[in-house]
Amino acid sequence: MAKEEKKELTFEENLNNLETIVKELESGEVNLDDAINKFTEAMKIAKVCDDKLKNAEENINKILNKDGTITDFEVTEE
Repeated sequence: MAKEEKKELTFEENLNNLETIVKELESGEVNLDDAINKFTEAMKIAKVCDDKLKNAEENINKILNKDGTITDFEVTEE
């Protein structure tokens, strides 16, 4: 039997999941064990979102030069 692969969620899907967990925790209607599990899950989702944002930032901060090469964008203050 083949192992089922997990579909990687989009940033928006992860953010929605994170918001749902936060609302559940804020409601105060979650028992302690479930709250700990939800908090742990939320921290994992937050890390995934943070990693995706950092990766996007790295990609955005590149410049395509006229010769076709890509370099990092740097702001220099004079």
